[in-house]
Amino acid sequence: MGQIPQNTRTLFVEAFLQNNRLDHVSQVMGYHPSYLDNFLKTQNFILRGDGPLPYDYRHYIAIMAAGRHQCSYLIQLQKQEFLVQGGDQSWLKGLHCIPQKLRNLYDINKILAHRPWLLNKSHIEKLTKGKDSWSLAEVVHAIVILTHFHSLCSFVFPCGVNQELDQAGGYRYPETLQMLNNPGGNSVAAATGVSKKSSDPKDIPIPNDTRPTAGKILNGGRLNNFINKIGVADWTSGRTQNQSPPSPTEPEVGISTLMQRMKTLSEQTQECTPVELAKRFENVETQSAELGAVGPEPQGTPADIGIFIEDTQFIYQDFAKRDEHQSIPTFRVQDYSWDDHAYSLVNRLYNDVGNLLDDKFKTAYNLTYYTMGGRTDVDTSRFRRAIWNYIQCLLGIRHDDYDYGEINQLLEKSLKTFIKSACCYPECVTKKDYLKVLREFKHSEKVHVNLMVLEARMQAELLYALRTVNRYMTN
Repeated sequence: MGQIPQNTRTLFVEAFLQNNRLDHVSQVMGYHPSYLDNFLKTQNFILRGDGPLPYDYRHYIAIMAAGRHQCSYLIQLQKQEFLVQGGDQSWLKGLHCIPQKLRNLYDINKILAHRPWLLNKSHIEKLTKGKDSWSLAEVVHAIVILTHFHSLCSFVFPCGVNQELDQAGGYRYPETLQMLNNPGGNSVAAATGVSKKSSDPKDIPIPNDTRPTAGKILNGGRLNNFINKIGVADWTSGRTQNQSPPSPTEPEVGISTLMQRMKTLSEQTQECTPVELAKRFENVETQSAELGAVGPEPQGTPADIGIFIEDTQFIYQDFAKRDEHQSIPTFRVQDYSWDDHAYSLVNRLYNDVGNLLDDKFKTAYNLTYYTMGGRTDVDTSRFRRAIWNYIQCLLGIRHDDYDYGEINQLLEKSLKTFIKSACCYPECVTKKDYLKVLREFKHSEKVHVNLMVLEARMQAELLYALRTVNRYMTN
């Protein structure tokens, strides 16, 4: 069995101390410690740091966001956190039991999750005027939480993240459960303050002072044993296993061909006219509209998830096929960008959270080990940029200085289908779909692709939302 690098181990300890568990999302992100560090800092800040929203509201907003993609994994975790923060247990009976102020947020939740280009000033005005009104700082805090958990669904499903040990259907490690038992016979559920029947709010006890704390487990040396027992075999095998099982159905462009295409593109000196660049964007946008989801939609919504969802028929619509084609133009980054506009606005309205988000975006975008499969000394920047810009193209965002013709040369159809599904229909994606694409790539590299889906999607949602907030403030 291989060893987890020390910097990753330290982050796992931090994740455990933050959440009273080493959750599976953190374990998978552990392939990339620099990213995991930024992710944990950001998530901890928006859920537990200084901010205008009450703590129970924050976790309930996270539940509402995860509900749009029927992500039971995130819903169950946030239900537990909601109760730990003293949330009203009756709210977990469904949206009909929550305060009107939270109910008023649902339209923005729904629109940002599926068709963010539909957001307009009237949605912000509805929240900030009249009875049960929100301050602009509260609105922005809520938007950051919504976009964080919408996009996190685009990581959980495509990576095949399993339920936690204490969630219904979660795999249990007998040795680990026995190891974490305290002398009084309490189980891991008691150690984390969570009942095994997490799908039932009645069975989730609010932690009290008598339970073993993360600090006690850490000081007793059991956390290191816990990290050694859980997930290490899977985590380390991913670093040495270069290939996923081959797909019998569809050939895939090999890494050698992909590297040659990147080299050819880097040697081209001819510049396209603005008209040609716009045409190439439209071509990619139109072609993407012909791609469906990788798998069928889930059959029916479980009752314990459906209570947090309204208007289940409202789902992603291809931007190229939008009904409001004339009134809603393409979002041009040269007119409103993260670096020049959204970053400063979110910083001003919500406690410098823009610094954390900016670090997280840049880490995911720039992350490279100069490898591709088994090859070394590879400049992957063109491949990374193609993935990032394709994701935002799916949501109607155009980078004016980018040649979208590169996307068709670097991203084959099967990968574009996977990326579109992960971004727009994550609930349709399974681990099998993950294994069918990028078959010559290491698992760590495929996880990086999913991280870019997460971050590019979140940035796109934030661009639409913050541009709308800015328009509301200035008009």
